[in-house]
Amino acid sequence: MEQQVLLQFDAAQSYSPDGEHVRNDLSTVLNTGKNLWLACDERATVERLTQLEDGTYGKHKSFKLSDYLDLPGKAGEEVDIEGMGVAGNYLWIIGSHSLRRKKPRKHDSVEDQMKRLAKVKAQENRYMLARIPIVYEEETGDYTLHKACPHPDHKDKILHAAQLKGSKKGNELTKVLQKDEHLADYFRIPSKDNGFDIEGLCISGKRIFIGLRGPVLMGWALVLEIEVEEDEDKHGYLHLKKITSERPYKKHFLHLKGKGIRELRISNDDIFVLAGPTMDLDGVIAIYKWRNALKQEGDSMVWAKDLERQFEVPHGSGKTSGQDKAEGLAFFDDTTLLVVFDSPKDERKVGEDGVLADLYKVQ
Repeated sequence: MEQQVLLQFDAAQSYSPDGEHVRNDLSTVLNTGKNLWLACDERATVERLTQLEDGTYGKHKSFKLSDYLDLPGKAGEEVDIEGMGVAGNYLWIIGSHSLRRKKPRKHDSVEDQMKRLAKVKAQENRYMLARIPIVYEEETGDYTLHKACPHPDHKDKILHAAQLKGSKKGNELTKVLQKDEHLADYFRIPSKDNGFDIEGLCISGKRIFIGLRGPVLMGWALVLEIEVEEDEDKHGYLHLKKITSERPYKKHFLHLKGKGIRELRISNDDIFVLAGPTMDLDGVIAIYKWRNALKQEGDSMVWAKDLERQFEVPHGSGKTSGQDKAEGLAFFDDTTLLVVFDSPKDERKVGEDGVLADLYKVQ
């Protein structure tokens, strides 16, 4: 870590229905101009912060996804947002697409603890891949979200929110992946048990790259590549485009030596990868450069020697076990990455509503 920057949230907009503060569960971050967009895995909102004159971020504004998208779950149910990207005046959002196992409660009887640990459930809102129009406002200098609006450069073209077709137990993406030779068996396994779990997203033109925290196969992590098209029959919905002769996705295996993918960010033709443990444990978290990633035309196997390890990111251990889990990555400027953390340590918290993000120079 070379420097830190303060992210200041507004108390009135920061608490989930369960009373958890947004700064405690940050899972992804994205930079547009002077705005930082953040999300956490306990809400169905995205948060916008604006850079202030002193270099810190504040002026918090929260956007409810239900104002722009058709969320299948109950009102207030979390989306488990794990990635965001931006391209073509659209903010893209992806949920974890994962199963959830209940945690034991220490005060319960052993029998009840074991029963909870056996319960696995799906949550409808987690199966979300969507885009929302994002437009720059000259008057304020901020980017803002719309359900529908004219394209800023082509007034006769209307931008509108849309999402991949889905149901209460999946969507078009999970439907095709459940037949995949590498992934099929992992859709019955919860995310933190090395099951199917999305935790990274980046966009280049029409190409959508999706990073998987799990499964990790013999040390190899997986990035899926897809493209989507407008659904001609149902306005506001998208469907997968067939981009190979066999299937509507490509597979890029990265030999991260046992680590899963936490976030993806594009720089020119390269993709920076935030990688860490796939399961619920403390372990090395590091950033890699996948050089010339955007020049890959088909499926690929990227060996460890071809991934440039940039540096490690601090994580909790010992008395701080389970804290400071790096999950969000954004470009602060052309040569600096910004990292945000889930479950931040106390020394990372500032006052009642602030939290510090880390800045790192990259090559």
